Amino acid sequence: MRARLATGNRHKLDEFRRTLPSWEIELLKATAYPPETGTTYVENARGKAEHGRSVSSGDFWVIGEDSGIEAMGLYGRPGLESARWAADGVGRLLEELAEVGERRARYVCTIVAIGPAGEEIVVEGTLEGAVTTERSGDEGFGYDPVFVPAGETRTVAELGDAWKASNSHRARATRALAAAVQRSE
Repeated sequence: MRARLATGNRHKLDEFRRTLPSWEIELLKATAYPPETGTTYVENARGKAEHGRSVSSGDFWVIGEDSGIEAMGLYGRPGLESARWAADGVGRLLEELAEVGERRARYVCTIVAIGPAGEEIVVEGTLEGAVTTERSGDEGFGYDPVFVPAGETRTVAELGDAWKASNSHRARATRALAAAVQRSE
């Protein structure tokens, strides 16, 4: 399976490659991506996928992805704004959660893939857990140093990239994508 990932985030490309090892996945060559102005993860992911399909042609899938962390004590924030919430999003999250006490959170990943004939697949993966009170670990990226998945005692950054490739919200979404693409063939 061939695909182009509509993102400038190489960390996400690495995760997609780890979770879909039988796929040939490359970054979409684009000079710019549409702004994430949607009101849902699906809208943002679809905007990326549609943009990718509009600037390229070929016998491959174009994948748009949007993800975020939703803290229950902050009514789901930062959510859609996770990547743009603050210069130091992790620091702001820790600071705001210190004031409310509720630490439950979840990671959300939504993928919209558009196939060569224009067919669309939408999938989602989530990972429940909690936010710690301090950073720990050095693998992963984003909020991984402060997110402890349900049933674990270490942060995603401590559990590492190999754990993420099998268990993260993005891994769950990519497995759903692979199954949906296989069913569509």
